[in-house]
Amino acid sequence: MAGGIAYPSQYMEDLMGALYDIPLKRIDGTQTSLGDYAGKVLLVVNVASKCGLTPQYEALEALYRDKQAQGLEILGFPANNFMGQEPGTDQEIASFCQTAFDVSFPLFSKISVAGPDKHPLYAALTEALPDAAGAELMREKFAGYGFPPTPRGEILWNFEKFVVGRDGKVVARFSPDVAPDDVRLVDALNKALAA
Repeated sequence: MAGGIAYPSQYMEDLMGALYDIPLKRIDGTQTSLGDYAGKVLLVVNVASKCGLTPQYEALEALYRDKQAQGLEILGFPANNFMGQEPGTDQEIASFCQTAFDVSFPLFSKISVAGPDKHPLYAALTEALPDAAGAELMREKFAGYGFPPTPRGEILWNFEKFVVGRDGKVVARFSPDVAPDDVRLVDALNKALAA
C-alpha cells in the first residue's frame, strides 16, 4: 500500500525496480542512476539556493555526516519549479552548496520535479507515495498567502523529502517544512537503516 492506495504487489515491485534504472546526471555531468546506491537508504530531496528553506542544507549535511557510515545517502536534486528559487547553472549551484554549506552529499543536475516536464524519477517517487507527511499544514499556510494548491501527489515546494529503503521501496515522504532533524524524519530513517 502506498499513500493509502492498494497497488498490486507486482506493480510495486516493477515500479521500484524501475526507480533504480532511471538515468540521472550528477551535478558534474557524469551519468548515473539510483542503482549506484542500491542497498543504501536514500533521502531524496529537491533543493533550491534562494528559498526560505535553503538553510536546511546545513541540517541535511549534519544528518549525512551522522548517518552515512550506517548506510544513508542523501541525494540533492536542484529544481527551479517554485518561484524561480533555483536559477543557477549546475556549476553555480555546486559552488554555492560547497561555499555556503560545505555540502558533501551527492548533488545532481538541475531537473524539473513538478508539472508536465517532471523528471521520470520524480514521477516514480510521487506515484509510489502520493501524500507527504505534514503537507496539509503547509498547504494551509500557502493558501493563507494566496498560493494556488498543488494537485494531490505533486511536490509541494522546495525541500520535500522521500525516504527510499535499502530494497528500493519508497517508505516515507515528508513535507518541505519537515526539517532534516525532525523526529518523524529521523525515526523513518532509523527504521529504514535498521531493516
